[in-house]
Amino acid sequence: MKKKIFIVAAVFFSSQLYAQQPVQVISGDSTKNLDEVVITATRFPIKQSLTGKVVTVIDRQQLQRSSGKSLSEVLNTQAGIIVNGSSNVLGTNQDVYTRGAAAGKTLVLLDGVPVYDASGISGAFDLNLISADQVERIEILKGSQSTLYGSDAIAAVINIISKKGGSKKINAAANFAGGSYHTFKGSVGLNGTLKHTNYTIQYTTLYSKGFSTAQDQPGTGNFDKDGMHENILRANISQKINDKFSIRINTQFSHYKTDADAGPFKDDADYTITSKNSLLGIGAEYTIGKSILHINYNYHRTNRFYLDDSISRGNFSYYSEGDYTGRSHFAELYSNTPLSKNIDLLVGADYRSHLSGQSYFSVSAFGPYASPTLSDDSVRVNQLGAYASLVVKDIAGFNLELGGRYNHFNRYGNVFTFSFNPSYVIGHCFKIFGNLSTGFKAPSLYQVYAEYRSPAGELDPEKSVSLEGGIQYYKNNVNLRAVYFSRNITNNIVFVNSNTPPYGYYANADIQKDKGLELEAGIDFGKITLHANYVNLDGKIETRAGSKDTSFFNLYRRPAQTMNLDVGIEISKNWNMNISIQSISKRVEPVYNNAPIEMPAYYTWNLYSNYTVTKHLKAFVDLKNISNEKYSEVWGYNSRRFNFMAGVNLNF
Repeated sequence: MKKKIFIVAAVFFSSQLYAQQPVQVISGDSTKNLDEVVITATRFPIKQSLTGKVVTVIDRQQLQRSSGKSLSEVLNTQAGIIVNGSSNVLGTNQDVYTRGAAAGKTLVLLDGVPVYDASGISGAFDLNLISADQVERIEILKGSQSTLYGSDAIAAVINIISKKGGSKKINAAANFAGGSYHTFKGSVGLNGTLKHTNYTIQYTTLYSKGFSTAQDQPGTGNFDKDGMHENILRANISQKINDKFSIRINTQFSHYKTDADAGPFKDDADYTITSKNSLLGIGAEYTIGKSILHINYNYHRTNRFYLDDSISRGNFSYYSEGDYTGRSHFAELYSNTPLSKNIDLLVGADYRSHLSGQSYFSVSAFGPYASPTLSDDSVRVNQLGAYASLVVKDIAGFNLELGGRYNHFNRYGNVFTFSFNPSYVIGHCFKIFGNLSTGFKAPSLYQVYAEYRSPAGELDPEKSVSLEGGIQYYKNNVNLRAVYFSRNITNNIVFVNSNTPPYGYYANADIQKDKGLELEAGIDFGKITLHANYVNLDGKIETRAGSKDTSFFNLYRRPAQTMNLDVGIEISKNWNMNISIQSISKRVEPVYNNAPIEMPAYYTWNLYSNYTVTKHLKAFVDLKNISNEKYSEVWGYNSRRFNFMAGVNLNF
C-alpha cells in the first residue's frame, strides 16, 4: 500500500502552490488566481511570478477548511515541513523541521515581525500560542532568508498573518467545535472598520482531557490522561492618520497549562507545564515621495514553569521544578523605494535583544540538586543588523534579487550574509529559478548559559550556505514545481552526551550537509482537485578523525521520505469534501547512551467536510487517522489514534 502511495506522489508531484501567472485553480469552493501578491519574499508586495523564491501561501479559505485543526496540523502537511508533536497530546512541544534542519532554524514571524522564546532550548517560538482561528493567512518562504530576516532563518521563514477588520463597521464571528478526548474549542470575536480605524479582537479557549503522552509499554493500563487548557486573547487596531501616515498596535495574552510525561514509556501522574505569554507590537508606515518607510517594535515575554511531584516516578527521581523566563525586544526601520518600473531597492536596520532567567531544582536518589540560578540581568545577547536588497522585475522575463546583510553580536562578533536569486519566465507558463544564499543562527541563551553549556568555552554562531534550483510549470489548471536543495551548516550546534554531571553539553560540530528534492503539484478537474507533495531528504554531519571519515547520520525524527495527497470534491454548491493521505517513511530516534532506534513508517487517512447551511452558518466535520494507525512521532510517546472534531462557524 505504501508503495502505491509513493507512486501516486510521483505522478502528481505536489501540494498547494500559489504562484505565478494568471492561472485559475478551483480549490474546494473557490477559484484561485495563482498570480497573487505576497510580502514575505521581498518585504514589500510583489507578484509571485516576479520572484524566484520558493513561496507557499495558505490563505483564508484554506484555513476555513481546516477548522478544528491546530496551527501545527496545518503546517505539517506542507512540502518539506515536519512539525514533530502535531499529532501528540495538545500542549506538547512543537518542533518545526524544514528540509531536515533542526528545531530553531525556521524563523517564525507574526505579522512580519520575528517572535521568539528567549528561554527555550533553541529559542524557537511556541506554536501552541497561536490559534489557527486567529490567522488570516500564512506565507512560507523556504531556503536561507537571513539576508532579509537575520538570525534563525537558515531553513525557512513562516509568516503568520493575523486576522484584520473587515469592511463593515462591526462584524461578529464565532467558532465552536468538540471532539475526541473530550476536546472543546471555542472562539468569539469582533472586527470592523470605523472611518479610518480598523480593529479586531478575538478570544479563544481550548480544553482537552487528552490521553497519556507516554506509551504504556508495560501494559499496566493505568497511565493517566494528559490534558490541556488554554486561553488566548488577541487584539489588533490600526489607524490611518492621512494618506501618507498610518499606525498599528497589536497585543496578545495567552496562558496554557498542560499535563505531560517526562520520559518515554514512563507515566508521571502529576507532571504539569504552565506557560504564560504576553506580546506587544507597535508599527507605523510613512510615505516619503516614492518610498515607504516602515517602523516596527515588538516585545515578547514568556514564562514556563515545570513541576513534577509525581509519586509514581519510581525509586530514582522524586521531585523536580524548573522556572524559565524569557524576554525579547525587536526594533526595525526599513524602506522600499522603486528606482524605476523594473527595479526596487530595499534598505533597513534592526536591533534584537534577548534576556532570560532560569532556575532548576530536583530531588533524586543521589540527593538534591540545584542548577545555578540565572537572572535576565546577566543572561542576555544583543545583535544589530543592517541590510540592503536590489530587486529586478520582469526585464524580458528575467527577475533578480541581490542582497546582503551585516550583523554584529555583542558576544559573537560579526556575521555577513548574502543572497543571489535569479529567475526567468518563458512563455508566461514556465519558470526556471535558482537561489544561492548564506544564513546564520546565534546560539540560544539556554545553550550558552545553562548548566549544559560547552566546557570548551564560547559557542560560535551556526553559518549556512544554501543552494536551490528548480522549475515550475503553470498553465490552465495545472501547476507543477520541482526543487532541488542543498544546505551546508558549519559550526552546527549539537548536544553531546557525557558520563559526568550534568551528563551532557552543547558543542559546535563540524559540517552538517542536507540535500533533497521537493515535488509539488496542483491539478484542477472542475469539481475535483488534486494537491500533493513528495519530499526526498538526506543528511549527515561530516567529520574526520585524522585520515578516517567519521561522518554520521543525524536527521533524527526526520523522515527520508514524506508524501501528502489531498483530493477535493465539490459535491454541491454548498457541500465540499477533502480526502487526504499522509505517508511518513522510517525515521531514526536517538536514545541516551544507546544505539539509535529505527522507527517504522506509517500513513494516515483523513476526511474533512463542510456544509454551508446559510450565509451566516457553516458546519464541518474532521475525521483524522481513519484507519486507526498506531504510530509514534517520538519514540516512547503516543500519537492520536482515530479521532474527530466537529463544529460550526458563525459570521454576522
